[in-house]
Amino acid sequence: MNVFETRDTLVSDYASFVTSYINIRDPQIKNYVEQELTSGALWPDPLVQLNPSFVYGESIDALVDEGVLHEECKRIFRTKRDREDTGSPMRLYKHQADAVRIAAGGHSYVLTTGTGSGKSLAYIIPIVNHVLQHGSGKGIQAIIVYPMNALANSQMQELEKFLNYGYPDRHGPVTFARYTGQESEERRNEIKENPPDVLLTNYVMLELILTRHDDQPLVRAAKGLSFLVLDELHTYRGRQGSDVAMLVRRARDAFSTSNLQCIGTSATLAAGENQSLAAQEVAHATSEIFGTIIDPSHVIGETLNRVSQAQLKDDNAYIQRLRERVEAENPATPRKFDKFISDPLVSWIESTLGVAQDPDTGKLVRQHPRSITGKSGVAKDISDLIGVDERKCQSAIEEALLAGNECIRPDGEPAFAFRLHQFISRGDTVYASLDTEADPNRYVTLQGQQFVPGDRRRILLPLVFCRECGQAYYCVWRATNENGDVVYRPRNLRETSGLEGEDPGFLFRSEKEPWSEDLEDVMDRLPDDWLDRDGRLCRDRRKSMPIVVRIRKDGVESSDGEPWAFIRTPFRFCLTCRVSYDFSQKTDFPKLSLLGTEGRSTATTILALAATRQEEDYASRKLLSFTDNRQDASLQAGHFNDFIQVGLLRSALYRAVKAAGEEGITHDSLAQRVFYHLGFPFEEFAHDPGLRGQAKSQTEAAMREVLAYRLYRDLRYGWRVLAPNLEQVGLLDIDYPFLRDACE
Repeated sequence: MNVFETRDTLVSDYASFVTSYINIRDPQIKNYVEQELTSGALWPDPLVQLNPSFVYGESIDALVDEGVLHEECKRIFRTKRDREDTGSPMRLYKHQADAVRIAAGGHSYVLTTGTGSGKSLAYIIPIVNHVLQHGSGKGIQAIIVYPMNALANSQMQELEKFLNYGYPDRHGPVTFARYTGQESEERRNEIKENPPDVLLTNYVMLELILTRHDDQPLVRAAKGLSFLVLDELHTYRGRQGSDVAMLVRRARDAFSTSNLQCIGTSATLAAGENQSLAAQEVAHATSEIFGTIIDPSHVIGETLNRVSQAQLKDDNAYIQRLRERVEAENPATPRKFDKFISDPLVSWIESTLGVAQDPDTGKLVRQHPRSITGKSGVAKDISDLIGVDERKCQSAIEEALLAGNECIRPDGEPAFAFRLHQFISRGDTVYASLDTEADPNRYVTLQGQQFVPGDRRRILLPLVFCRECGQAYYCVWRATNENGDVVYRPRNLRETSGLEGEDPGFLFRSEKEPWSEDLEDVMDRLPDDWLDRDGRLCRDRRKSMPIVVRIRKDGVESSDGEPWAFIRTPFRFCLTCRVSYDFSQKTDFPKLSLLGTEGRSTATTILALAATRQEEDYASRKLLSFTDNRQDASLQAGHFNDFIQVGLLRSALYRAVKAAGEEGITHDSLAQRVFYHLGFPFEEFAHDPGLRGQAKSQTEAAMREVLAYRLYRDLRYGWRVLAPNLEQVGLLDIDYPFLRDACE
């Protein structure tokens, strides 16, 4: 898979989705928005970063021979491929070996190495070694706390591989168990009756273990606890960090720990360029969380290694070789490792996107992620260095990165594994000054601001657009300030309840069709259902009538201001296209659109579908999505399921109508036809798949009735703003037999 092409396709699909809901009538605003979206205002150039190579330390066998680890560790910690495989010797990274040595000295420590550095082994090995040395079955000797169950689940698989693979009946010398909300009551009781050596849980469950009476057997089993591990320490910030710090202190007290070793891990905890200062800050922060002193020398960082041969960027001979490499007619990066590491472009890429030498310590440190394209992109850097066209440089860099991912190092890992970060912004809306459409000085921006830059006498207000015709309206609060002046302030479209005296509404102005103060002109522009049989304005419509006001460019009503029409919420009809809305419809979101109409759940669903569709192999279409909390995850899962359900229903309806041809489908056969084209096996919707005869027939009839209800509900106009039904998008026509005869 070419990740760069995948990214371009994904962004193109998402851009198509977003722009399909942007309908702007004003040419100036429309052109500005199109230019901003084309330049990547909502989806900037992706950032690229190489996954660096880590320096190796001692092997497990060497640490055992040295007496640091128990003899059985040679058998446990091996590279194993399957359940029967006894594995091959394992060599640790330097930071892992350092962690083992610090743990052997009885010290607490923190690991601040990057993603993919094997942080979990840096605490699993010391814990297993401790159990082996002191004996298994003596209660809970280590508790590992994860911020999410997904991480605990992943670690269970790793422990299974190390501790059980290669042993008879897959029962190794160290026991472990997961105790979270996922376990059944029966499984929890088993754990209480036979406490494991190592317990995996989350911080919420640890809180419950300490407080629930039923979990006291676990508290008693953990008396004299030896290890407490907090994985992903950076997640415990602010109030949650304080809660976890208190939880750790309560756990230390409840478990009567005298020689507790505290271990923390995080890929993003350390900050700043100065490594020594960063270690001191990390030591201080983690000491606060654990309630014990973490020495800065026990903050373990990563020790990086170059893959390619280092080159001096100001060396003229190197620059010439780099130029020739990029200018070649068919610049193909070598796939063989020994030739790959001597490639001049590979060396430049690693120095730019991979590692750099710290001027203070001389150690290699990670480079910050950078984009390939754009004014600050690395393609421009190399173009300026060697004098070759920027686009050719971009192609050469992308080709080298893809080749590096295919080139395999002697240790079996890709030479250049890299990450591509694509940030997607929902966007807010368009902000504009209170100038006329024809005024060339009208200021338009996508950045939320109060005033035109450099001119505080001209305010900026957010715009919303009629979903039918694209007419722009300013979304405002109308209020009275301390001087008694009527002023207009920016308002969020969904806000309808403000401070006392604030009136929510919209401002309208059109050079071609201004809202008139003449009563006859106004009556001609009102929707038909606003007038009674005598042609007079209905009494219940009077409060919703637009009123003409005069406003200065600073947002203050004044007799010397320009004429505008103020429309109170709810928005009843568009003053340009005259589409009107039922008075029972209180919310304005289905009537007026922002620039960013889609919500987070919709955006995530669209991006997920666009990403997985890139894989040709159906079995490879997998996506892992992380979110901040369980509530967001539940919301996203429900949204995705609903999206798929609606898609299935509409696809079956479309196929049914298409199969019917010109004759179409009548109401009485619609559900049956859709049910047929949906193609669901009986066991997919029946509570009892074994039903036969009349019972089966009744179950199928019930399913058809449900389908009919959902079909007609989906065909209702306007309730799915971001998923218009088949009739709205022109894939379906609905007609009514004999309607014309009845009207005549």
